[in-house]
Amino acid sequence: MAKLCQNSLKDESLFFYFSGYGGNQEDLDGDELDGKDEFICPCDTEKKGPIIDDDMYDLMVKPLCAGARLTAVFDCSNSGTALDLSYIYSSDGQIKENSSMKEEEKNVFRMLAHRRTAIKLFSSFMGIEKSSTKTNVKTALNLRSTKSPADVVMFSGYSRHNASVDDDVSEKAIGALSNGFINALKQNPKQTYKELLQSVQHNMPHQYKQSPLVSSNHPIDFNQVFFC
Repeated sequence: MAKLCQNSLKDESLFFYFSGYGGNQEDLDGDELDGKDEFICPCDTEKKGPIIDDDMYDLMVKPLCAGARLTAVFDCSNSGTALDLSYIYSSDGQIKENSSMKEEEKNVFRMLAHRRTAIKLFSSFMGIEKSSTKTNVKTALNLRSTKSPADVVMFSGYSRHNASVDDDVSEKAIGALSNGFINALKQNPKQTYKELLQSVQHNMPHQYKQSPLVSSNHPIDFNQVFFC
């Protein structure tokens, strides 16, 4: 991860792919509203342990320079926020999870050290309804104080149980998202983000009720052609 993204160059396009096991654990630094950090388990997990989303952000997103581009595919459980990116999109290109607060209001959160106290203070001060507080602040808390100027786009698998599933192709197990992503691009290499996300969904096994998600650190025009 570090070797891929360190010393990035303007107009450089990088690609990262992971298919395997993912999960979550207790959040120790208070930057996750649900109290959980997501993680992935690489091949050396037994020796070195899993890699949590905070570290993946620091290794892969934070070092990128302006003008660089990273496309990441995570085909594993609990991967929806694997890189802690700010914007999550549904298959129709609509923002699924994002803060509706103004930038000035987000800055208040960035200046407060204790994130959970910030939620209570801010919602009380601004008169935010309890029902909308969780949705409004979730992404704001995930925004890092030093936001990468690069463009980062991530594809991940998602199901009702937040589990990624495998599909059988030629008697070999392959991640359902991986299979859908590969077949979608084979069928049409030049698709818009909206078309690609819907095509990936179409190529995934429907019986598992798994849906692909796209997330990014900057807003995406879903009508532009996907490239990586």
